Amino acid sequence: AKNGLGEEAVGLYHQMHRSGVVPTPYVLSSVLSACTKAALFEQGRLVHVQVYKQGLCSETVVGNALIALYLRFRSFSLAERVFSEMPYCDRVTFNTLISRHAQCGNGESALEIFEEMRLSGWTPDCVTIASLLVACASTGDLNKGKQLHSYLLKAGMSPDYIIEGSLLDLYVKCGDIVDALKIFKSGDRTNVVLWNLMLVAYGQVSDLAKSFDLFCQMVAAGVRPNQFTYPCLLRTCTYAGEINLGEQIHSLSIKTGFESDMYVSGVLIDMYSKYGWLDKAQRILEILEAKDVVSWTSMIAGYVQHEFCKEALETFKDMQLFGIWPDNIGLASAISACAGIKAMRQGLQIHSRVYVSGYSADVSIWNALVNLYARCGRSKEAFSLFEAVEHKDKITWNGLVSGFAQSGLYEEALEVFIKMYQAGVKYNVFTFVSSISASANLADIKQGKQIHATVTKTGYTSETEVANALISLYGKCGSIEDAKMQFFEMPERNDVSWNTIITSCSQHGRGLEALDLFDQMKQEGLKPNDVTFIGVLAACSHVGLVEEGLGYFESMSSEHGIHPRPDHYACVVDILGRAGQLDRARKFVEEMPVSANAMVWRTLLSACRVHKNIEIGELAAKCLLELEPHDSASYVLLSNAYAVTGKWAYRDHVRKMMKDRGVRKEPGRSWIEVKNVVHAFFVGDWLHPLAHQIYKYLADLDDRLTKIGYIQGNYFLFQEKEKEQKDPTAFVHSEKLAVAFGLMSLPPSMPLRVIKNLRVCNDCHTWMKFTSEVMRREIVLRDVYRFHHFNNGNCSCGDFW
Repeated sequence: AKNGLGEEAVGLYHQMHRSGVVPTPYVLSSVLSACTKAALFEQGRLVHVQVYKQGLCSETVVGNALIALYLRFRSFSLAERVFSEMPYCDRVTFNTLISRHAQCGNGESALEIFEEMRLSGWTPDCVTIASLLVACASTGDLNKGKQLHSYLLKAGMSPDYIIEGSLLDLYVKCGDIVDALKIFKSGDRTNVVLWNLMLVAYGQVSDLAKSFDLFCQMVAAGVRPNQFTYPCLLRTCTYAGEINLGEQIHSLSIKTGFESDMYVSGVLIDMYSKYGWLDKAQRILEILEAKDVVSWTSMIAGYVQHEFCKEALETFKDMQLFGIWPDNIGLASAISACAGIKAMRQGLQIHSRVYVSGYSADVSIWNALVNLYARCGRSKEAFSLFEAVEHKDKITWNGLVSGFAQSGLYEEALEVFIKMYQAGVKYNVFTFVSSISASANLADIKQGKQIHATVTKTGYTSETEVANALISLYGKCGSIEDAKMQFFEMPERNDVSWNTIITSCSQHGRGLEALDLFDQMKQEGLKPNDVTFIGVLAACSHVGLVEEGLGYFESMSSEHGIHPRPDHYACVVDILGRAGQLDRARKFVEEMPVSANAMVWRTLLSACRVHKNIEIGELAAKCLLELEPHDSASYVLLSNAYAVTGKWAYRDHVRKMMKDRGVRKEPGRSWIEVKNVVHAFFVGDWLHPLAHQIYKYLADLDDRLTKIGYIQGNYFLFQEKEKEQKDPTAFVHSEKLAVAFGLMSLPPSMPLRVIKNLRVCNDCHTWMKFTSEVMRREIVLRDVYRFHHFNNGNCSCGDFW
């Protein structure tokens, strides 16, 4: 047992027991110590049973060994039970309890036991003081620690290397760098532990210069760095964002033979993965022979941080195959990975593993689970888990808000946002970003402005992420001027800021402004990315800049080293298609270096419908239906393409094909908010309580529009027989009904804001222009592709959409 051969000691004990030899208390103490050191918990419990049967529980030496065993395995309740049943406790008993509680972070419990020790008449020794200093460091109780330091000096205890280390650890963890430096300078300068602790001190304040200066002094003093020295420096590099300097420390650790050290490798994996050098982190993990839970967990967390969720779950699986049981951080990271890709099935498996692992009370895991269920759209389970969290923190609340916002449950996200305020929980950056995004996706500008006011009151307007969310809010709600104002008032802008304003201007028909902003972005030294070019190409498409758009597309790879994605190819097809250059668009698709996806063919088919090109339209439809045979939009586009060219038999054939395949067309629907209530309309809708008044108002309005030149044009999709058989109101599109209701209900000074789930048709677009002129009202229509601002008979798109 004394030489670390725990299993052999326990095996010999069992032979002794079978031979009928009764063990002495000293032997039982040795066997229990062997179980503790060799992590043989169950064997230790069996020995405890023998102790109980032989009536040796009252022996102090045996009780001390039992306490050490249970504390080693964090069975604090069993340790306390043994302690309370001991008739006599010595200094070792108290020191064991104090030391283990301090090491486990239970500083307050350690200090309480110390008070009990004093009341029992035992004076502390160096071991006691060292443990108490650790307890004070864990609770941040600097005053209590200073009292212990004074006691040491008054009692005349000569500080050994353990006391020196504990004192320095106290001052370092409590952030008292000045006194820490005094302890360091007065201590044993050959003790590598003191050097390491001082490196930690400078690392806590991210003082990279002093850290490296101290490291140079250490080397000059002849003190050899150990496996804990390099991690201290590497962590400081990580905090300071000096990844290149960290790479040099990595090289130094290789030269000094610490590359394969488990602790050094774990910190290296953490550093590289945090800054996105995932390949390098993965290579370190692969060559590491003695992988521990920290190494695996750092890799998993790095993958999750950079949204490589599938890789994170694969690594999590490999860790278990390697025989490593995940800890609370590993489980929380794996759950977050499941949330990232909405892998609910895997999430449920890990959820059940949480209970088996004994981490069911861990707050970080509960927070991750709340976010998982919310992001997967399982609102009931998410709320249930949320309510079950006893000590909710900001992460718990934000996990629910962001989870709902990311899963499309925007109303639920805003509901939790309001409850958070009612509960007195302070908002932070993550709360505001999620709630503003939810408002933006609902196009709820009123709610968004209220949140914006709260942002201003709480001083978060200067936060870049919040400002970016506000730009997106106003852009998605049709208030492009407010979006621009928010952008230009930002103290600092990143690539997301520029991408958001460029895309917003593009969607609002301000293509030239978007391109001007793109030039400004490059002048300010920001590098455009693939998202930037989506906005730039869309801007060219919406204002008919064909050659300019093709030039920007070519520059992606030639100037910026960006490989175009299918979305970029679809944008180019859109540029050519809107301009009526359909042969050129088809040739571009055929010469693409990658296979055209559904988006590319759908874009081409849509252009063919507008420009009445059946030949290319049929080719696009054929390819599209092979890729997405159950997508209703594909059939509708082809059907309408036949209708506009008068090919009714072909149109009817497409409709029959839809019916035979069980494909249902998504009905057109429009929304408008009036007096805090959102009103929804379908085509030919009679379900609204004011339907009769709406249709009468619409008929009167159409008469006025006709007098100034409006001609209804949506009948071209129907044959004469169909028109005669149907009620004329059945052809009235939902956006017309929404606008009519808005004109009836809203004050003349208020713009009408309408949302439609499909692309606005030619007739409704023309009707909106005439209506804005006759009624002298601004109408903002957001369809599935872009915004249309109608004013004084004109549209912001310039009739090019």
